[in-house]
Amino acid sequence: MAVDGFGEVGIRVVSRRLVKASDPSIQPQVVPLSNLDLYVGNVQVAILCLYPKPPAGRDFAGVVATFESLLPALLNEFYPFAGRIGTNPSSGLPELLCQNQGAELIVGEVGVALGSLDYGLADKSLKKLMLPYAEDVTFSVQLLSFACGSFSVLWATNHLVGDGHDNIRFLRMWSELARTGKIVADGGDGKLSHDRSVFRPRNPPSYRASLATDLTTFDPRRLVNVLTAHDSFVDRLYYIDTADIARLREMASTKLQRSSRVQAVSAYLWKVLAGVVAASRVPEERCRMGWWVSARRRLTSPHLASAMRNYFGNVTTYAYGDAKLEEIQRKSLAEVAAMAREPVASVNYDEYIQDLVDFVEVHKGQGLMETAVVGLGSPTLSQSVFDSFPLDTDFGFGQAALAMPISDFANLCSAYLSISARPAGDGSWLVSAYIWPRLAAALEADEQHIFKPLTADYLGLTAC
Repeated sequence: MAVDGFGEVGIRVVSRRLVKASDPSIQPQVVPLSNLDLYVGNVQVAILCLYPKPPAGRDFAGVVATFESLLPALLNEFYPFAGRIGTNPSSGLPELLCQNQGAELIVGEVGVALGSLDYGLADKSLKKLMLPYAEDVTFSVQLLSFACGSFSVLWATNHLVGDGHDNIRFLRMWSELARTGKIVADGGDGKLSHDRSVFRPRNPPSYRASLATDLTTFDPRRLVNVLTAHDSFVDRLYYIDTADIARLREMASTKLQRSSRVQAVSAYLWKVLAGVVAASRVPEERCRMGWWVSARRRLTSPHLASAMRNYFGNVTTYAYGDAKLEEIQRKSLAEVAAMAREPVASVNYDEYIQDLVDFVEVHKGQGLMETAVVGLGSPTLSQSVFDSFPLDTDFGFGQAALAMPISDFANLCSAYLSISARPAGDGSWLVSAYIWPRLAAALEADEQHIFKPLTADYLGLTAC
C-alpha cells in the first residue's frame, strides 16, 4: 500500500497488524462515555514523536520489536485503547466497546531523510507523517523509518477516549515500561480508574445561563465553506527559546504577582493579536484569548480530588478572556498577563464541571463546541499548553527530538496554538500554530523574535 505522503516518494506500509491486551482476565465490557467525553466529541487526535538515528547497536528493527513485545502489557492498563468506538442502539450516542479487538500497529518506510522536511510548515512536514485509520479505532500506533536511519512514532487516538493528560500519561508509562520492564502507576496509587460514572448529571439538570452563550451546536450550517477556511489560515511550526520565555515572564510580572510562563506568553500573544485586529479593514473593537484547561488538579471536593488521581477519561474545560482592543494595546504586559490569569483562576471548577455535565445532558446528541472556537463573534486565539504535563519519550532509544500533538481543524474559523515542551528538557517550547496569515506575519516580523520558524537544524535533525 502506497500513501502519497511526500509527492512521488510516499510512505510504503510494510505491515499492519492488531495488538491485543495480554491479560486474559480482562472481561469484555461496554463502557458508557461520560458527558465530558461527549463534550469534546468524536475527533481523531495524535501525538507525533521524531527520533534521530538510534545509537550504535540499535536500529529500527529493535524499535518495532520493542512495540511488538511490550505494547500488549501496557494495553492491560489502558484497555479502552484495545477497543472500538461503537454506537448505542437505543440512544444513538457513541460508547466504548472494550472487547480486546486490538490496537492498530503500523510499520512503514519513507524514502526521504527526516531532516529534509520543511519544518516551518506543518502540512509540509508533521502532517505528512500520519496515515489514515478507521473512525472506530481507539488507538493506532504508527512507526515509520526514514532513509537516513531516523524514525517517527505516531500515537493516534480518538478524543472520546481521553484527553491530552491521558495521552501524555500513556507515553510516560510506556517509556518507563520499555526501560525498566515495570509498569508504574502514574499520578496516583494503584491501577487506572475507568469508571466514568464519577461525572453524573443532576436530576433535574441545572446549569448557569452563560453556558448557552459560550457553547453552540457544531452545525455545518454555522461554519464557513472549506475553501474560505483553507485560504484564511496557515499552519506554521515555531519554537520559543527558554530565554525569551523568561524575558517575557519578567516583563509580565510585578512585585506583588509573578506571572507564569503561560500567562506571560499569552499576554504577548494577546497584544500582538489586538494589533493585527485593529489594523483590519473591517472595523472590530474586541478580540479574545482562550485556553483549554485540564480540570483534574483544580477539582477540590474530596470525592472528585481522590477520583482524579487515577482517572482515565476527559476532564477538560475551556476558558476565555474577551477585551477591547484599545485596552489590550494600552495596558502593560503585566496588566494584560493579569487579564489572561483571571479567566482560568477565577473559576470554581467543581461547580463549573457539574454545570457542564448537566448542560451536555440536556443537549445530548446535538454536537457541541465552544462558540468562540467555531469562529463566531470577535477574533479568537485559543491555546492548548502541554508544558505542564511531564513528558518522557525515551523508551530505550533516546529522547525524541520533537513531540507534538497533531490536529485537523477542518473549517473552523478561529486560531489555535498547541504548545509543547521540547523533549530535551531545556525549557524551550515547540508551537504548532493554526493562525491567520496576518497574525503569522506579525509574529515573524516582531523585532523581539519570540516566535522563530522551526527548522531541522534546531531539532538536531540535519544529519538525518
